Amino acid sequence: MTLIAPAFLAGILLVQQFAVLPSPNWLILCSIAASVAICYRYHPATFFCLGILWATLFANLHLNDRLPASLAGIDTVITGTIADLPEITGNLVRFDLAVNAAPAQIPTKIRLSWQDFDHTLKAGQQWVFTVKLKQPHGTLNPGGFDYERWLFTEGIGATGFVRPYPKPVLLSQALRFSISHSRQAISDRLSALPIKPGHIALLKALTIGFGNDLTPAQWDIFRKTGTTHLVVISGSHIALVAGLMYWLVLKLWARTGVLAWSPPRVAAVVALAAGIFYAALAGFSVPTQRAVVMLAVLMLGIIWQRPVRPFHTLMLALFAVLVYDPLAVLSPGFWLSYGAVAVIVYAVSGRLGRLGFWREMLYVNGYTSLGLAPLLLFFFQQVSVCAPLANAFAVPVISFLLVPLALIATLLLFVYGPLANGLMLLLDYGLQGLMLALAWFADLPVAIINRPQPSGWALLLALPGLLWLLAPRGIPARYLGLVMLLPLLFPDSKKLQDGELKMTLLDVGQGLAVVVQTAGHTLVYDTGAKYSPQSDSGQQIVLPFLRQQGVAHLDGLIISHGDNDHIGGAASVLREMPADTVLTSVPEQLAGYAPVRCAAGQTWQWDGVGFSVLSPPPATAFVSDNNNSCVVKITSAYGSVLLTGDIEAEAEIWLLKTYREQLRADVLVAAHHGSKTSSTYSFLQTVLPNAVLIPAGFHNQFGHPHTKILQRYREMDLPWLNTAESGAITLAYQKGGRVLESFRQTEARYWHFR
Repeated sequence: MTLIAPAFLAGILLVQQFAVLPSPNWLILCSIAASVAICYRYHPATFFCLGILWATLFANLHLNDRLPASLAGIDTVITGTIADLPEITGNLVRFDLAVNAAPAQIPTKIRLSWQDFDHTLKAGQQWVFTVKLKQPHGTLNPGGFDYERWLFTEGIGATGFVRPYPKPVLLSQALRFSISHSRQAISDRLSALPIKPGHIALLKALTIGFGNDLTPAQWDIFRKTGTTHLVVISGSHIALVAGLMYWLVLKLWARTGVLAWSPPRVAAVVALAAGIFYAALAGFSVPTQRAVVMLAVLMLGIIWQRPVRPFHTLMLALFAVLVYDPLAVLSPGFWLSYGAVAVIVYAVSGRLGRLGFWREMLYVNGYTSLGLAPLLLFFFQQVSVCAPLANAFAVPVISFLLVPLALIATLLLFVYGPLANGLMLLLDYGLQGLMLALAWFADLPVAIINRPQPSGWALLLALPGLLWLLAPRGIPARYLGLVMLLPLLFPDSKKLQDGELKMTLLDVGQGLAVVVQTAGHTLVYDTGAKYSPQSDSGQQIVLPFLRQQGVAHLDGLIISHGDNDHIGGAASVLREMPADTVLTSVPEQLAGYAPVRCAAGQTWQWDGVGFSVLSPPPATAFVSDNNNSCVVKITSAYGSVLLTGDIEAEAEIWLLKTYREQLRADVLVAAHHGSKTSSTYSFLQTVLPNAVLIPAGFHNQFGHPHTKILQRYREMDLPWLNTAESGAITLAYQKGGRVLESFRQTEARYWHFR
């Protein structure tokens, strides 16, 4: 098992790198190779081939359960069961629906949103909805969250929204003793508690693994302190509950005097059942799957009186989870979960002597933080420096105090309310103290390190470096393992030279966000939309991209105008990444900054690249906010770009009268997302771009880009790219010439929309 599980993992991982799944001919060759390996009893090669075959088969099953294009945008009547706890934000509710009855080719699981919902939705309810569906699609950006990958791994074959008419019909409530009913009942009881909403959200995360109610500020504290794994139910919580039940049953059963079944065996059975039930309450996430399998191996070893080796147990858990769900490898949580356990097993197994509880906890936290640092840099481009100290405080507080107290109090909510309320009041004070302490850690001067994303090769090189660094005492020159970690901190990225320019038009849906980079400066032009108090494009797309690029601060931020789809993410960006200058046509303060009003005539130069504000006029303003957008022309030694915001025909005419041939640019970012009110013939003929880049949302409600404008581009022989179809678009002007790339093309995977 020591070699079989990694070989099986390698085969599965290889398939996830493909833009198109292997053809039947390749699978036949792979089957033959597996057969030959079996004959020669070379088990790692056998399971490597089996991993490829199993991952391909599993992926094909998921791909075949997706909405066909012919059914997109059509009103469809569906009967289904709400699969999990609904997520409510204001007057909008989102939920997953397990389809029970529907027309042919409708996926078995879909994700729906219901605007202005007028019913109370609960997990396990069965409904009849009239829905309008679309194929799985999301924004796609470097460093950003791959929503299409997440939908694919969750088995969601379509997204859509509930139509208000015909009105939805509730058919039945959840079965009384189902897991869905239990999770919903706990959630409802906790929501009714007279304590702070933020603490209720924490209680839901600790008891039923539901973290959607946690605020961005709370997630930010957990991220900076490296304590996210302690908040939502994880393997440590499963082990804690199982261990507590094992100890209690062992002591109580021994006192009964019933020896037909030995106390350790009875305790092992009860502990395993408790662990499985607790994992079910958490929805069987990847960390809980791993924990349950490891727990099962350990408890079965006690029941059957067989010795259990820690690393063998870990490999068995890895193999079992991959057989159950090979797509788990697409989740960062999979790698962090198994990585954490592997580091702990390697760091503490087979060591001589005992350090004592507190010293051992400090060592384990330090080892885990160091061991997971390469994965955190690779997935999130961040590492928490204060994580060892924060975890040394938080682990005992959460694991031995708050979690047991929360579970007991939650159980008492259904048995004896007054006592439960008293315990919940204690929990409220405990959670308040926990958050104050973690906030203090998060506010330390160097709480977190941001670095560009390292390469896969740097990650592989770091593995032997970690093994050497964390080796037992007596291994010579362990500190040299740090040398093998250095490529993680200093990735090999091509630096721009003077006069060179890189511009990335981010895919923010129906909105605009552009990042412009020169040799030593970074400018952000617009930041996309704000979707809710907890969610915006700045936090979800712009900041992850900047971190992936290794940007630590902004030299400039331009907000073209005040529409939500341009300014919505600005506060989040400025809160985490301060800017030297904020330029905008919006007169109000922006996230504490007193912005400079953008006006025609403003110019500056960075690293041999010129920036010129062409509009709005310095003295008077247009009536329309769209026409007051900051229009910026960027000129490098190798090409130029024109950023136009949301200007319409009136502003285009003014620009033509004022600048004439100065408007000429090699690349044009389409005005107003390709609206028919912009991109006039005369404007396009004057700018005369070699390419037009269109920032538009997939199947957006405004119909952007308008078919009339696309026809105009065709007539003028202007090639275009649309972020809705291309994902983020990168334009580079360098000595070797112009490079124009679509992220959806260069990073294509088989699960991506085409």
